[in-house]
Amino acid sequence: MALTQRLEFRQSQSLVMTPQLMQAIKLLQLSNLDLAAFVESELERNPLLERAGDDGPDSAATDSIPSETAAGFSDSEAAAFEDDGAGDRPGGQDSESASEEWMNRDLGSRTEIEQTFDSGLENVFPEEPSEAAARTAQDAAPTVFTEWGGGASSDDSYNLEAFVAAEVTLAEHLAEQLAVAVTEPAQRMIGRYLIDLVDDAGYLPPDLGEVGDKLGAGAGDVAAVLAVLQTFDPPGICARSLSECLAIQLREKDRYDPAMRALIEHLDVLAKRDFAALRRICGVDDEDLAEMIGEIRHLDPKPGLKFGATRTQTVVPDVYVRPGPDGGWLVELNSDTLPRVLVNQSYYAELSKTIRKDGDRTYFTDCLQNATWLVRALDQRARTILKVATEIVRQQDGFFTHGIARLRPLNLKVVADAIQMHESTVSRVTANKYMATNRGIFELKYFFTASIASADGGDAHSAEAVRHHIRRLIDAEDPAAVLSDDTIVEQLREAGIDIARRTVAKYREALRIPSSVQRRRDKQNLPGKPGTASGPSAGRSSDATPA
Repeated sequence: MALTQRLEFRQSQSLVMTPQLMQAIKLLQLSNLDLAAFVESELERNPLLERAGDDGPDSAATDSIPSETAAGFSDSEAAAFEDDGAGDRPGGQDSESASEEWMNRDLGSRTEIEQTFDSGLENVFPEEPSEAAARTAQDAAPTVFTEWGGGASSDDSYNLEAFVAAEVTLAEHLAEQLAVAVTEPAQRMIGRYLIDLVDDAGYLPPDLGEVGDKLGAGAGDVAAVLAVLQTFDPPGICARSLSECLAIQLREKDRYDPAMRALIEHLDVLAKRDFAALRRICGVDDEDLAEMIGEIRHLDPKPGLKFGATRTQTVVPDVYVRPGPDGGWLVELNSDTLPRVLVNQSYYAELSKTIRKDGDRTYFTDCLQNATWLVRALDQRARTILKVATEIVRQQDGFFTHGIARLRPLNLKVVADAIQMHESTVSRVTANKYMATNRGIFELKYFFTASIASADGGDAHSAEAVRHHIRRLIDAEDPAAVLSDDTIVEQLREAGIDIARRTVAKYREALRIPSSVQRRRDKQNLPGKPGTASGPSAGRSSDATPA
């Protein structure tokens, strides 16, 4: 085959991912927190971007901003910036100049003023007793917050967080107790090293053999310091296992007797709820066993979480859904999560008149283009989220009216075809977005569930609705007749849901519901009741926990 060189002209179409398009796609899938951080970085980097409502020196010149760059501002709202300087009226300068001239007038010394009035100043301008007392108190007390050591200013811009006490961490709490309990430097060094190994839950690693090798200390010295640390507050701290943590707390309460020790050493049997075996191990009756288990339940398995625990952040919804006056549903965006930025066209116009270097002109031109694209991308993101959320509410109207039992099967293609968008766009919109409804706050992806065929050939059922149905069946089951997976399948088919047994087992495990064997043991073999599930005659179930 001969190789030759030739020129060819070919015409084709392709989608080019411009930087602006990639930015719009990136913004679409960001959560409201990530979006706020991204916009904040853009505000610091781009001098032509500013927040809507900032009272900067050039904020009054934003009346020339086009509507597509106003990020949701109407023409009347944008024109409001023009009235900021309306306080300057004709004639106002004369009165201000006269006032300043009178204030700056030299009245002379105290002696000259007293000669003018032919009396002392204290006789001409006497102070009321209350005013004199107030002036004395004001002179004696600090006049600003900084003199009290608060670190805040006396104006309205002081930060309230400056007056909040810092949260004490677990390491600091233990270090304070170590400084009092241990005086020898070598033991204090070992204790400090062990404190650094304590995790957030208050536990130490199970194996502390390397601690002595690293510090050059004997195993006896490490054990002695560890014994001291385990007496610190909170009780149960610096334990190496759950059993040791509970044992420390029970010793603190003087309840660590031989029977309780046997129970603590067999926590795996307690987890299986094999109370008959526990009665034999501990040598107690049902009443004493129930009392011992109750004491264990009142203990803290993670004592370290009381100090420096991570605060739970409340989910801020992106969309609100409220009942409408006509019986429908009103869908609106949460304006608090939408960054409102403007492009300062006036500042760019002033810079264009003074810029002489081509590099500077190119830089500010790029900044103007990026700022304009960012504002348009934010506006398009908000419109797309509202459009997708509105279609979801229309598709899942039964859920908002009747609850999870009426949740319909839904996929991305149905919503994408309805709003004439691509499935990937809908997928990006529903990522990390939340909707506040009359039934709680849900992620947008919650409303997209797989479909399960109907047994009678009717409408398909949502997988989430089927899981809800399974949970209701198990919650209502009789302790004397625990439902197996096969029985649940039969009852679901009677309700018109065609589902396989393995699917029921998968949904049950996803809901963290144990098998019928475990549920029967939990409901029937309780302390104080005759145990029947732990003996050899215990019934077998067909839904044993799969491997």
